[in-house]
Amino acid sequence: MLLYVRLLKESFTFAFNALRNNKLRTFLSLLGVTIGIFSIIAVLAAVDSLDKQIKSQLSSLDSNTMYVANISFGPTEVPRWTYETFDEISYNEYKFLKSGLKDAEHVAFQLFVRRENIRYESELVSSVNTVVVSNEFTDIQYLEFDKGRFYNESESNAGKAVVVIGSEIAKSLFGNLEPIGKKVRLYGQKFTVIGVVKKEGSGLFGDSNDISIFLPANYVRNRFGDNNRNFKNIVIIKPKKGVDIAGLKADVTQILRNRRGLKPEEIDSFFINIISGLQDAIDNIIGTMNVIGWVISGFSLLVGGFGIANIMFVSVKERTNLIGIQKSLGAKNRFILFQFLFEAVILALIGGLIGLVMVWCGTLIANNLIEDFEFVLSPKNMLLGFSISSFIGLISGMIPAISASRLDPVEAIRTGM
Repeated sequence: MLLYVRLLKESFTFAFNALRNNKLRTFLSLLGVTIGIFSIIAVLAAVDSLDKQIKSQLSSLDSNTMYVANISFGPTEVPRWTYETFDEISYNEYKFLKSGLKDAEHVAFQLFVRRENIRYESELVSSVNTVVVSNEFTDIQYLEFDKGRFYNESESNAGKAVVVIGSEIAKSLFGNLEPIGKKVRLYGQKFTVIGVVKKEGSGLFGDSNDISIFLPANYVRNRFGDNNRNFKNIVIIKPKKGVDIAGLKADVTQILRNRRGLKPEEIDSFFINIISGLQDAIDNIIGTMNVIGWVISGFSLLVGGFGIANIMFVSVKERTNLIGIQKSLGAKNRFILFQFLFEAVILALIGGLIGLVMVWCGTLIANNLIEDFEFVLSPKNMLLGFSISSFIGLISGMIPAISASRLDPVEAIRTGM
């Protein structure tokens, strides 16, 4: 054991001397490993951070939550020209689903509308993310309130001119004033502010609740009608705990097919999108991004491996005389082999460590520049970086180490003289 400790110490000394005595050559040789490790770990850290952010946003929703619409949220076998002819999900269909689904805990209606401007006296916030939903929305997607409340069933059904606003909207419109009870202008009419959603940070796809407003779906329906081409209708269904999701999906399908009078041979004229399917799609995208990162970074690691091998071949040549002396004094081939292998691994680890430091500095800079998104360099990725560095050093140093261990001591001493 002491022998290998001494061997490791000597290898570290030789590696350090190689760095110190041949700075430019070593820098250029280690640059590939450094860039490769930086690329791989930076990509993995960015993808892990994105994955964490997305899943934290989806955590507020039941993974079995269903979105019923005339469009699919993912790939579909239905041709585009076919589903573009599908009718919108109607408000009456929402009511039929709400009354007919025994295994649904909550059913909500949502209209996707264009962004609107909201004004309070002289203050104006333009292009606000406008969430038009029925009152059941907060039972499906939990909202935490800083002040006030969400609109109730009576206000929702009647289409009252009430609005719930995000924290950033409240700050922009009212500053330090109390927002509850204030009148804001929207759609050319005055709306009463009844609630302010607690600050939560960035949203899943860019639009956060902080910069959103919520108003009753029936207000928009009453004002603009049910056949407005600028709106997209969606029914959101939250299943009861423990129910058969496939059975609930079949119930939804049967109710809508009967309601629309579809014949047995006709395809469904709607799509039932489930959150778990969206999560699977996201996982596939994350996996693809990881693979692309590995492929791109692999070229840098390949170049870095050749650089390490080059250093080791030069090191073997420069120390041929010393190898001959060691072997003439009784050093075994295994000792020489391990000596150069350890040196190659240490050199690669130094390059990898520099790459990891660069990633760590990059995460600090990114976290300071980008708000509401946290880049994380996990211990798992750091360990992976060290492991890859060690593997590159081991593979790159194998042939030079074997050639050094097989040198004839007499020839080695004579060549080195």
